[in-house]
This record gives sequence, C-alpha cells and structure tokens, in this order.
Amino acid sequence: MFLAVGSLLRLGRGVTVRCAPGAPVEATRRPAPALPPWGLPWYSSGAAPSNSAPKGRGEVHRVPAQHKPSQFDKEILVWTGRFKSVEEIPPRVPPEMIDTARNKARVKVCYIMIGLTIIACFAVIASAKRENLDFILKAFQLIG
Repeated sequence: MFLAVGSLLRLGRGVTVRCAPGAPVEATRRPAPALPPWGLPWYSSGAAPSNSAPKGRGEVHRVPAQHKPSQFDKEILVWTGRFKSVEEIPPRVPPEMIDTARNKARVKVCYIMIGLTIIACFAVIASAKRENLDFILKAFQLIG
C-alpha cells in the first residue's frame, strides 16, 4: 500500500522512501509507524458474516442483496427488456437490477417526450400556415 506524505513515500509496513531527487542516503529509509490492523473499510455483498470480522472502524455492514419488486417494478423490468414476461420475474431480484431498469425506462420516456414535442411543433407550424393561407384568401376575396 502506498501513502504519500510530503516528499516521502510510505511503502507498507515500516518502510519509507524519500521521493525528492538528490535526497541524502541516510534519509532514504527510516522506520514508519505500522499501519492500523483493520486497514481499509470492508464491504459485504450480503454473504454470511464471519466471526473474524474486525470491530470498530472497519466493521462489516451487511447490505440486503435481494428486493421484492412491486407490480410497477415488474412492468418496468418487462418494458425495458430485462424479462420477456411478468411470470418470468423471480420473487426477489437485486436492487441494482431494478435501479438499472428504472434508469432505462426514464431514458425511454424522455425519448418519447422529445418525439412527441417535435411532432407537436410540426403540427403547430402546419396549423399556423393553414390559418395564414385562409386569412390571405379571405382578404383577396374582399378586395376583388
């Protein structure tokens, strides 16, 4: 494990190397305090906790790995193409799968809204041109 401290580079247990070029030889290696026994934080994927898990700062947190989808979540999973039918969906799915399906559904809805907005713009333009043409024809009938 590397840890940069000023111009020193700590290389694991008790070894420190001077990073600056031209550093004196006596300052190249010197003892450093040992790393804490727990190291970096641990994360659990939902497996059974072991008795040798460290206590304190590196404590293992058990995250539930399964989620029961609602009927709306099932419809989203089918609509985004994750499953072919509602009957194929298992009773419990990972929460990441539902999050991914919701994000895909959100993007699909945005694309649909963009398409409908463009269609509405063309419809308004066509309607305005027709009204303008009718107005011009009526004006010529009054004159002529």
